[in-house]
Amino acid sequence: MPGNNYCPSPTTPRTRLERLLRDRELRKSSRVSTPSEEIGDTLSEADFFSQDSILSCQLSDEQQDFEGLLEGSPPQDVRPRKQRLLVVANRLPVSATRMADDAWHLEISVGGLVSALLGVKEFDARWIGWAGVHVPDESGQKALTEALAKKRCIPVFLDEDTVHQYYNGYCNNVLWPLFHYLGLPQEDRLSTTRSFQSQFDAYKRANHMFADVVNEHYEEGDVVWCHDYHLMFLPKCLKEHNSKMKVGWFLHTPFPSSEIHRMLPSRSDLLRSVLAADLVGFHTYDYARHFVSACTRILGLEGTPEGVEDQGRLTRVAAFPIGIDSDRFIRALELPKVKESMKDLKERFAGRKLMLGVDRLDMIKGIPQKILAFEAFLEENPQWREKVVLLQIAVPTRTDVPEYQKLTSQVHEIVGRINGKFGTLTSVPIHHLDRSLDFTALCALYAVTDVALVTSLRDGMNLVSYEFVACQAAKKGVLILSEFAGAAQSLGAGALLVNPWNISDVATSIRYALNMSEDEREKRFHHNFMHVTTHTSQEWAATFVSELNDTVVEAQLRTRQVLPVLPIDTAVSRYTCSHNRLLILGFNGSLTEPVDSSGRRGGQIRELEPRLNPELKEPLKKLCGDEKTTVIVLSGSDRSVLDNNFEEFNMWLAAENGMFLRLTSGDWMTTMPENLNMDWVDSVKHVFEYFTERTPRSHFELRETSLVWNYKYADVEFGRLQARDLLQHLWTGPISNAALDVVHGGRSVEVRAVGVTKGAAIDRILGEIVHNKNMKAPIDYVLCIGHFLNKDEDIYSFFEPELPAMTHMSSRATSPDPYGYASRGSKPKLPGSRTPKSQAHLMKQRSLSTLERSNFGTSSWRQLGRDDRASHEGSSVLDLKGENYFSCAVSKKRTNARYLLRSSSDVVELLKELADTVP
Repeated sequence: MPGNNYCPSPTTPRTRLERLLRDRELRKSSRVSTPSEEIGDTLSEADFFSQDSILSCQLSDEQQDFEGLLEGSPPQDVRPRKQRLLVVANRLPVSATRMADDAWHLEISVGGLVSALLGVKEFDARWIGWAGVHVPDESGQKALTEALAKKRCIPVFLDEDTVHQYYNGYCNNVLWPLFHYLGLPQEDRLSTTRSFQSQFDAYKRANHMFADVVNEHYEEGDVVWCHDYHLMFLPKCLKEHNSKMKVGWFLHTPFPSSEIHRMLPSRSDLLRSVLAADLVGFHTYDYARHFVSACTRILGLEGTPEGVEDQGRLTRVAAFPIGIDSDRFIRALELPKVKESMKDLKERFAGRKLMLGVDRLDMIKGIPQKILAFEAFLEENPQWREKVVLLQIAVPTRTDVPEYQKLTSQVHEIVGRINGKFGTLTSVPIHHLDRSLDFTALCALYAVTDVALVTSLRDGMNLVSYEFVACQAAKKGVLILSEFAGAAQSLGAGALLVNPWNISDVATSIRYALNMSEDEREKRFHHNFMHVTTHTSQEWAATFVSELNDTVVEAQLRTRQVLPVLPIDTAVSRYTCSHNRLLILGFNGSLTEPVDSSGRRGGQIRELEPRLNPELKEPLKKLCGDEKTTVIVLSGSDRSVLDNNFEEFNMWLAAENGMFLRLTSGDWMTTMPENLNMDWVDSVKHVFEYFTERTPRSHFELRETSLVWNYKYADVEFGRLQARDLLQHLWTGPISNAALDVVHGGRSVEVRAVGVTKGAAIDRILGEIVHNKNMKAPIDYVLCIGHFLNKDEDIYSFFEPELPAMTHMSSRATSPDPYGYASRGSKPKLPGSRTPKSQAHLMKQRSLSTLERSNFGTSSWRQLGRDDRASHEGSSVLDLKGENYFSCAVSKKRTNARYLLRSSSDVVELLKELADTVP
């Protein structure tokens, strides 16, 4: 298996948890035996991949140390080849400047993701992304590619128009605001293109360009890790090119609730594209839950504790909270330059408590709310006005955007008003800086701070809180953290969580933090410090890649248990070689028009009145006209539905799970036994009416042998809760002792008499068909296709020729059969049929008795009395060999059928090919 050659242990743990625990122990032991290489202590970092470190992007004197890590050095000893990791992100971790036609100057941009992957020693990482510059000429592209190759980076070249529409347009103007709950811009406020669709087209085009580069450099066994909202379309592009590629996708921003995401015009396309990945990761469980909910509510897929299932394929969805390189911050505090800065800051703010805010000047960072809360604190606590100072670092971003310019003016206005109101000739309460700080200055500032204030209105993670905790070993300051930051789920136990929109609440928390006892401060700090130092960025990256590898292994193990897809060529070939063929076709979900799941809320009326797929009309006419072929449509639908769709064909119709039967040229007959009791209908009907009234967009069908309550188009979660209540009431209510089956389908609840199943009815149906056609030749080919409820899948085992007769009988005896549906004896062979004695024990021989009279008082079907037909006239033998029996479930992951057809489109393809063989 590709990629498994990297596992050093020959013993493969049996469970997924065992494998992950083993990988974790191996990583720990590897770090103990091979100390990590030191990164230059005075390196500066830039805001990269939506992370929250606000640091300078200029290189320090230790650049060569860092570049050595990025470029990698050949190992001195001979070791097994490391697994390659292709990290794909919108931007490369370098900034390129063109010096001449064939000369480029590269600067390393260190961010949270870069630091995370630098610490992962067990993988051989390559970076793929846009270099941030437009290079139109081939010579320039070649020179830049060669220069980046030395840094283990691979460029993706995007033209200016694509960058404008893809990055500035769709990514920053549509996805980023939506994912941060800011809503979508008005159509006339978009970029010059003024169109969601044109920007989305550019987005897809850019993702295809990234995919082309990945495919060009991909080697078997590589792990491809896609990052952030810029590349949501990439997993689908990669999987379409190579379905065996290991693909993971991680989002560094929040993922909004389904009600927010559903506003996006391309909502379904993006969700399905991400689901092509093997593993989808988020910072917090809330984001992962929102993603699964969006897939469930918008796409109509099944959400599970492990992820999202689509036609048997599982995309694992999990939370992987990112961390920081805490050791680097801790080591930095010992540098002379940092100690000198700490000394200066302590002297500068002597006698005053220092509060710190470090943010990008962005709408989601809540800087105005933070400053207003500080103002409220000063108004309510005049004794603190001369004893506390707020130092706010606000790094300007997107200065050319009007909304950001307006925010900057707003912040400056509030700061000026507060300083004018509470300031003195010698001091002001707020120090506001519109710039970034270098790494050493920031570490010193973290170390001397008493209270850190993070008031994000919506934030993917916010690593500033982590950096503050890492530098507080001596001070043990207090962290006030917004509950809307992803870090709140990790550091919430040790921090003071606040709602930044509640100004008075934040002001109260400031007072509590400043007056907190030393003992409480130490307890809170210890909890957060342990988390920050153990959940590092390196551990985050290693855990994600390890789980991605294991997810692929788990998927391969699961694939071995999944049914094989029907070999259509084989089925057609055996069909042509047979002499008496039987085709049993389900209707709903098999022969009906496909309903687009992405538009499931618009398809309810269509599904209430199911229609035959128009593409099947000609194939069915051909098959029904073949003298050697008998076609039965066996459905749970009522008779009128089948009449409306199949009146024109020469076939047999079996409605309501086979309880009613007719040849399209004849009248309806019933297969129901005389003693079938339907007295329970009224009591169940009242219950179904009640739950239909309580559950919007649900409905129920009153059939002649069953009642069905359907909640497919209701709210997913509410419908599931209502179904649970309904089932509990049915099982414990007035019908609890009745001879009834309560069948819980995918999104339906059906009540029917015990023994009313397709498998039980087919015995009698075949008996009537054999008698009607005066069938002499044994049936030697059976094709059974349907999207049946589990209760009705006994029809698949009915035709299994490989099952011994006794096994079959005992399996049918496991369910009650009060109405005499079980076989009543063995049937003789038809004249002319030959069965070798050695195969006799593999043959199932059933009595196919004639249709019995129904005690239902209606004249809408023909009532047949018992007659004295000879058994050879009313029965038949299935001279069926294993290679001539094909049972196929349509789009079901758990079934008793032999084969799988993924969708109704595959049914169309199969029947067309069978029809083409009919002369």
